[in-house]
Amino acid sequence: MARTEINKDEREPVFRQLAEIIRGQIDSGEIPPNYAVPSKRILVQRYQVSTQTVDKAMAILREEGLIETERGKGLYVVPPDRRPRN
Repeated sequence: MARTEINKDEREPVFRQLAEIIRGQIDSGEIPPNYAVPSKRILVQRYQVSTQTVDKAMAILREEGLIETERGKGLYVVPPDRRPRN
């Protein structure tokens, strides 16, 4: 079952938990291809985390090829056919 909440008492770092939550939303289609990932401000408020935590989580998803930055617009979900193959 996909993670849906941050548990600050867990051993797993909060930024990895957040990346897992967003990854799950992308994989499930809750955030579909070519759609914007919620803004940093929204993620900070929704999950009660710091901006640095959001930045680290987004960096993980960017490295995985799940999201990309559109300059001046934000972060968007990369369509599956444009993602790197594992």
